[in-house]
Amino acid sequence: MGELTGKVAIVTGGASGIGRGCAARFVADGAKVVVADVNAEEGEAFAASLGADAAFRETDVADAGSVDAVVAFAIEHFGGLHCMFNNAGISGARTERILEHDFSDFEKVMAVNVLGVANGIRSAARHMKDNGGGSIINTTSIGGMQPSRGNYSYAMSKASVIMLAQSAAIDLGEYGIRVNCIAPANIESPIVGNMLGKGLSADAKEQMMVEVRQFLLSRQPIQRQGTTDDIAEAAMFFASDRSSYVTGQVMCVDGGMLTGNPAPAGELKEIVARYHGTR
Repeated sequence: MGELTGKVAIVTGGASGIGRGCAARFVADGAKVVVADVNAEEGEAFAASLGADAAFRETDVADAGSVDAVVAFAIEHFGGLHCMFNNAGISGARTERILEHDFSDFEKVMAVNVLGVANGIRSAARHMKDNGGGSIINTTSIGGMQPSRGNYSYAMSKASVIMLAQSAAIDLGEYGIRVNCIAPANIESPIVGNMLGKGLSADAKEQMMVEVRQFLLSRQPIQRQGTTDDIAEAAMFFASDRSSYVTGQVMCVDGGMLTGNPAPAGELKEIVARYHGTR
């Protein structure tokens, strides 16, 4: 008997990265899971590998009808829906300066990252409100919480996810529906490489990402690479009854990156030491 035994979950973007890791963990802990993704080939193969407690449904989260259909599929195939994990997302274009950004990716990024979450919240809540409530989990990012330059469309979309989820938490609480967010950073998944490696060969992209990961590690207090297992632990908390009194929250799973960069503290220490004659 796992912690999620008797629960049915949908994981969007479930064929790869964070979604894949969380879907596998949900099944391992007793849930029946619908893997929802636009990538039918990879999604079908992954769901099949999880056994009879998983099924695949091709889903475009930016299409409300497609999201309604995956919710209906979960209810028909597994008998209900207790957890909706709105995880699907895309990276968008990176432009170092806003002066050069044409925002040609804005509508696509917002359609997947924001409208896709809105569609998921609404479709799942329509079932949950008459069936004992449930948990809706949404993937945001510390990129939507910490200002930086470069990833404008992506950052705007992830900031919007937080406001959307917290507003929905207020709206849906009376039905016993919890709405929360997970904010990852520096997780070993394809999205960062896809964002920074557009136009590079596979080898060049891999080499670049080694350096990028080292740079990201230097900016966080916990000096290890984050994994999809770390996100799955947070998702388990929100999907399970352990979070029955938690809604409208953002859990950062980021090695402390949002809390503060440890590197400047060392630099400050050296400056103070020079002036005090201790170095």
